[in-house]
Amino acid sequence: MPARSRPKNRRPADRPRGGVPRAAGERLQKVLAAAGIGSRRQCEELITAGRVEVDRRVVTELGTKVEPARQEIRLDGVPLPKAKLVCYAVNKPPGVVSTSRDPSGRPRVVDLVPAAGARLFCIGRLDLSSEGLILVTNDGELANRLTHPRYGVPKTYRVLVAGRPNQQVLAGLRRGVRLAEGLARVEQVRVKSRQKESTVLEMVLREGRNREIRRVLARVGHKVLRLVRIAVGPVRLGDLPPGGCRRLSGEELQALRRAAGRVESG
Repeated sequence: MPARSRPKNRRPADRPRGGVPRAAGERLQKVLAAAGIGSRRQCEELITAGRVEVDRRVVTELGTKVEPARQEIRLDGVPLPKAKLVCYAVNKPPGVVSTSRDPSGRPRVVDLVPAAGARLFCIGRLDLSSEGLILVTNDGELANRLTHPRYGVPKTYRVLVAGRPNQQVLAGLRRGVRLAEGLARVEQVRVKSRQKESTVLEMVLREGRNREIRRVLARVGHKVLRLVRIAVGPVRLGDLPPGGCRRLSGEELQALRRAAGRVESG
């Protein structure tokens, strides 16, 4: 049998050429272009020429992702100004999308935030029909921690369902419901009120599967009629009107970071 060729030395997946770990942020050339350095193509040429540094290391690979609010980016030794970290609570109405881009031109959650010039994105998603609290930020690290299953930050929902789920059904939700991608478990569920043909439930989840609440309730025979997220960790929707937004207070941010395993100020 022919001898196997030795595998070539490879860089770790999270460390591209130039020595800077990949971040869950924006492409470096896009950040430079947004700062007014030049066109996207011109910024790419600056990177490949070795004129751009991230955290004092020269970056030459196109596509390197950075978080401009947390990393120091230099062009020819001159630092780009850092963006100030911000986080807003938004009460998403139904019919508004939580994606950053929508080819259909539908209204977006980020359009509800009056933060001129800031590159904002939603932390997690609510589907088109769902309502309630969604956080909008430019803090990529905080967003990652709030959405990653490892940190298990609880999200609380108020859900109107068809029918009157009994205690056996509620216990089954706590034990877990089998979905295509695995077992989905509701950490807490309780009845808030009952009507003749419907029930209001309060549910707490620590996962973030696509349309998870709708799917698990459908599996136990109760269609979701309305779904409103009322809290993300310690941050609550409160009396924020539909379509309204407010900037999180310092105390709320500290509590949110503690819930996500971070205590430093932003």
